[in-house]
Amino acid sequence: MVTQVFGDILFTCGAECLSEFPSPESLKGRIIISTKPPKEYLESKKPSEKDNGSQKGKKSSEEKAWGAEISDLSQKMIAYSENKDNGECQDDEADSHHENPNIQQNIAPEYKHLIAIQAGKSKGPISEWLTVDPIKVKRISLNEEKLINVALNHGKDLIRFTQRNLLRVYPKGMRVDSSNYNPLIGWMHGAQMVAFNMQGHGRPLWLMQGMFKANGGCGYVKKPELLLKTDANNEVHDPKRLLSVKTTLKVKVYMGKGWHLDFKRTHFDAYSPPDFYVKIGIAGVAADSRVKKTKAIEDNWIPIWNDEFEFPLTVPELALLRIEVHEYDMSEIDDFGGQTCIPVSELRTGIRAVPIYNEKGEKYPSVKLLMRFEFVI
Repeated sequence: MVTQVFGDILFTCGAECLSEFPSPESLKGRIIISTKPPKEYLESKKPSEKDNGSQKGKKSSEEKAWGAEISDLSQKMIAYSENKDNGECQDDEADSHHENPNIQQNIAPEYKHLIAIQAGKSKGPISEWLTVDPIKVKRISLNEEKLINVALNHGKDLIRFTQRNLLRVYPKGMRVDSSNYNPLIGWMHGAQMVAFNMQGHGRPLWLMQGMFKANGGCGYVKKPELLLKTDANNEVHDPKRLLSVKTTLKVKVYMGKGWHLDFKRTHFDAYSPPDFYVKIGIAGVAADSRVKKTKAIEDNWIPIWNDEFEFPLTVPELALLRIEVHEYDMSEIDDFGGQTCIPVSELRTGIRAVPIYNEKGEKYPSVKLLMRFEFVI
């Protein structure tokens, strides 16, 4: 049935396993099946998943609305190490089915040969399943918590693994509110597939949308050379090593306009014009991540800030410029006035009119910020 539905666009390797993955160019317009072979799939069992990532204490109103600040999310790796054992990982491809002989008999043997990318097991010692096989490639899946565990203790091994193999990351099962995690932890360690709750709007999803603006929002961007190459000693990039600053991004926020056209006059304040300010920052490796903000301009639909900021960047290839506009409210949570996220690699020097988006990632018809970008080496 699979071959009848997909026909010639179905990619099959014609062998028991692939020795290397084909290029993205050769896979354009093709369908690929990637899963466990049938027997392994049915033998697997779903482990119980505990919410080890729950945060104690109360969250701020802003954090409940839009998620934690991305600069704060990098601290999760430190907090996580205090509560987790880094010796072994259980299989994340597990399923709730027990082996059923009757089901096993009904599986067509030809189906196994249609699985172009077989999912590997991530059981036992991490060092074993991160070993790179020179004659075979595979895909493994980790939930966000196990990714942090592996990245914290085996960061270089994970990058070396993803230079030749595929890594899929997905949200932990306890995210029943459709919230999301920081995708940069996966990206900076070479993960090719970072799965998200696309209905969970907030800062992590804004990062996801921003990353793929680099290729028209198609869902694919090329991995930076930093994560693909090895040095003269065959060493890969060490994500824990503090690198020297490659460039400094200077950003000046001149003014903003358009809210009076896209919002009701009483949307922000019932009796006076809004008091807008801009949060601007970098999401990237820990050394580059920071957030700054302009002063609040009181009672003005067309605020003029003329504030300038500098962001030293050690890994600009993985940096995203985050911009959020809020309306200051003394007694309640500050109102949301728009956001955008742009890959630093896509910025062009000069004065630009930057379009602003709503919490779902939809562009406002009229709201824009006038900004200037400059790179200083």
